[in-house]
Amino acid sequence: MEKSRLSITDVPGIRVGHCSNYEGMTGCSVVLCPEGTVGSVDIRGSATGTRQIDGLFHRHAVPSLNAVMIAGGSAFGLDAGGGAMRYLEERKIGFDVVVTRVPIVPTAILFDLAFGRSDVRPTTEMGYEACANASEDVPMGSVGAGTGATIGKFFGVAQATKGGLGAYSLRIPPDVTVGALVAVNSFGDVRDPLSGRILAGARKSSDSTEFVDTRACYLSGLQRKGFAHISNTTVGVVCTDARLTKIEAAQVARMAQNGLAKVISPVHTPFDGDIVFVLSTGTREADVSALGLAAETALAHAVLRAVGAAHGLGLLPASSDLGSLPPATA
Repeated sequence: MEKSRLSITDVPGIRVGHCSNYEGMTGCSVVLCPEGTVGSVDIRGSATGTRQIDGLFHRHAVPSLNAVMIAGGSAFGLDAGGGAMRYLEERKIGFDVVVTRVPIVPTAILFDLAFGRSDVRPTTEMGYEACANASEDVPMGSVGAGTGATIGKFFGVAQATKGGLGAYSLRIPPDVTVGALVAVNSFGDVRDPLSGRILAGARKSSDSTEFVDTRACYLSGLQRKGFAHISNTTVGVVCTDARLTKIEAAQVARMAQNGLAKVISPVHTPFDGDIVFVLSTGTREADVSALGLAAETALAHAVLRAVGAAHGLGLLPASSDLGSLPPATA
């Protein structure tokens, strides 16, 4: 058995690539899949931005997908999916339509325009480059889609904590691997699931190291409204080498969302575009409920690792700057 990387690429055939623009503070990340990968999706947020996800629904004629793209830049960042399509088409990868192959690349975006330069967004070229950079090694933190990610925006980005991108994996009997990748750009705070301690979130002021506790703010009667606060989204990708149908993958995705709920509070708000993809690459047999629990666990740990690896990039403090690092087990 190969040594585990504790990453989504522990699932055989999965590769991940990033492209980051540190001038504009944005980027994109791609998950490249082996041929025949079956996938589905679960959407919980009210502010999602997506492209080409139709093929993930069980009534759609397309049986499989080739990659998943996560990008910053709000709806502008959906262009990154086109770069992945070009990369794959050049390699004759995609759904065979006789005259060519059409790559199936579901894409989801997060809003990071308020962190860096609002006029710099992931492009088709960046999506292509992310694919060219893909490997089994997965850098985490403020990289790729996590470059401009922030956490805890009850009082806006200036009082938030830096977010990022994280990965994790685990194995369940009989030797089935479940891995997760997540870009954490949440409206709510990230908490230690055991102690409830806030690890990253809204701060009392732009120069404060103290958290305000978004959940407590809401429960005390404070409110946040308006489009200006739709600047969030946590996007997760879960992969397994177990065999799943589209319907089963959708069931696993629904359970996987519980992983976000265990570590992000509040989650799935009207200001979030939270979405989780589940990809099945293999032929191993596994119980769907067990896979769902494993996906939940992997996704929660991936969020904690994203927080632990985040870097403020000179604009915001990260968890490590605030002395609130996640548990070592993450």
